[in-house]
Amino acid sequence: MQEPPYTDDIDKEELQHPNVVSLFTLVGMTMTVIMGLIGLFNGNFILAITLFLASFICLLGYCAYQKFNNIELSSTIVLYSLYLLMFYLTYTGGVENTGPLWIYIIAPVSVFIHGLKRGLIDIGLFVIIISTIMFIPTNIIAHAEYNIEFKLRLLYSFLTVTFLSALYEYSREKSYKQALKLSKKYQQLAHFDLLTQLSNRRGALSLLTQEKARIIRNPHPCSIILCDVDHFKRVNDQYGHNAGDAVLVELAKIFTKNTRDQDCIARWGGEEFLFILPQTLAKNANILAEKIQETLQDYLVNYEGDKIKVTVSMGIEQFNGDQSIDEVINNADKYLYQAKNAGRNQIFPKF
Repeated sequence: MQEPPYTDDIDKEELQHPNVVSLFTLVGMTMTVIMGLIGLFNGNFILAITLFLASFICLLGYCAYQKFNNIELSSTIVLYSLYLLMFYLTYTGGVENTGPLWIYIIAPVSVFIHGLKRGLIDIGLFVIIISTIMFIPTNIIAHAEYNIEFKLRLLYSFLTVTFLSALYEYSREKSYKQALKLSKKYQQLAHFDLLTQLSNRRGALSLLTQEKARIIRNPHPCSIILCDVDHFKRVNDQYGHNAGDAVLVELAKIFTKNTRDQDCIARWGGEEFLFILPQTLAKNANILAEKIQETLQDYLVNYEGDKIKVTVSMGIEQFNGDQSIDEVINNADKYLYQAKNAGRNQIFPKF
């Protein structure tokens, strides 16, 4: 049975929070510009040019998101440009050999942008490259010199920050997945009838809206059947409301058994059911209605030793592209009214 669409996949863009990534990009761009200006003022032209280039790359990442709405592309540009800047600052020493102190921003940014698994892989490669830059002998490749205590403490503290960042990201992802699971559960409760396990009125309207959009894009037949249980009040009065509920549950099973997977059956309200039949002409919907009535002809609902006879009346309407959803339902309701006036256990219109 077709169900209303739900969004239950973990959306990486939602997990990344595009607004946060954009804000980080703007902050990074601003900071590198300011640091570049300071470097320019102090006469360190190579550092200044490097920082201005990093700022320009951040601007490209920001523009990539604004123009293409691609958070993956934008965040990748910004993150790996940040890696390159950290390599440069470690290699040259930056200002007074303080360049490596900026590497602490790598851990939280990496796991936030690329997630826990890929983020840790990126950080692992980053540590290898940074360690190679710092520990390779200067007689092989000339670079800024750091004493052994500084290098070891830098790496120990960076790994500690990485562990804390990974722990936070793990908790964040777990909380997000749990919230998404609860959201899906509540969404299902909002679109399904708890008694019959069919779609409810809201779910049916959602699916009708989807079918109308399909008909407008690519005209195809779609029919609905509005079904009402005959003398349902009499069942409640004679056998009790629990018996009435049992009748509705049993009918829901019968309806589901006799329809296709792409069809939707909804509890429209009270003892009324709505069938939504995609790719179905009204005359074929009539065949289904007759099949259901034939099934119910000799069927008795067993409830606590009582055998309850049940019949239904049905009104059929075919969905046309120029009709509103209300018009289609109202037309089916008029046919249902005619079926009841004709003595119940009837189908209108007759084909």
